[in-house]
Amino acid sequence: MADEARLEQTLSEPTPEVVEALSGLDGSILVLGAAGKMGPSLCRLARRGLNAAGSRHEVIAVARFSDPGLQHALERDGIRTIVADLLDRQAVDRLPDAPNVVHMVGQKFGTSGNESRTWAVNAVVPALVAQRFSAARIVVYSTGNVYPLSSCAGPGSREEDPTGPVGEYAQSALARERIFEFYSRACSTPQSLLRINYAIEPRYGVLRDLGDKVRGGEEIDLRMGWVNVIWQRDANAVALRALPLSSTPPLVLNVTGPAMSVRWLAEEFGKRLGVAPRFSGTEADTSLLSDASRMVRQFGPPVVSIDEMIRQVAEWIEQDGRSLNKPTRFESREGTF
Repeated sequence: MADEARLEQTLSEPTPEVVEALSGLDGSILVLGAAGKMGPSLCRLARRGLNAAGSRHEVIAVARFSDPGLQHALERDGIRTIVADLLDRQAVDRLPDAPNVVHMVGQKFGTSGNESRTWAVNAVVPALVAQRFSAARIVVYSTGNVYPLSSCAGPGSREEDPTGPVGEYAQSALARERIFEFYSRACSTPQSLLRINYAIEPRYGVLRDLGDKVRGGEEIDLRMGWVNVIWQRDANAVALRALPLSSTPPLVLNVTGPAMSVRWLAEEFGKRLGVAPRFSGTEADTSLLSDASRMVRQFGPPVVSIDEMIRQVAEWIEQDGRSLNKPTRFESREGTF
């Protein structure tokens, strides 16, 4: 079986650049929404980066922690945990002061039929957090879904392009950004807004979705014919390196890798898994694509290549490695999740 402990070590291995960025921080790092897909490895990456920098500042993980096993595992790794419902104003007010905050709170899946909760999580919680931590610097995890679909012939949406979210999840994600931006300007709170699409690792993400469908003989919808992907550690590393660069108004960054053909990705999995992929539909002229040139200029290109990502995900699938069972639904062109 695939070794999850080893995978967690790989996903939380700090780069020299992360260590350098964390060495200059002036206090603890408070991670809000730390129990999601990217949160545990972000916390571990921060803890290991601070250790490598010789810093004793705390990493504090805040979440509801419906899985107590995750809470205990983070504690064993030297991360302080706090159980809190961030929709509760009093719970937010009771959180410890911290000069560095990473906001990972968000709801995407389950939006259809429960739109009001998605808006509450993605828009009300940011207001509570931004007011409570107005004196901190804040890195906010956002999404490329705030953009409209763009031409597959171009580089994708740039940070300065007009937003145009499709569907209520994407609209609420833009509300999250606007609320943080309002408090950044009103309170002079330095912030970074990271528009990520799509972070992947072997247990979830676009590549896991495609690999599972290829192996299982399921049809792959080609209407959303191109997609951006980035290795999870590379995305989390950008978040930590963005902390000292946060500004008011916020620094906005697309965090992703180059656009890839969905058909090509599926065919590569087919070669590795020994199964010919099955397709349905045809590639549309537009896809949800982001241009990460600004990120590359600031931090350099992602470390892990697309070939390496495909290899690791394919090997994980071949070993029957665990899936988080959280499909991305990246193929949705109507913004329903």
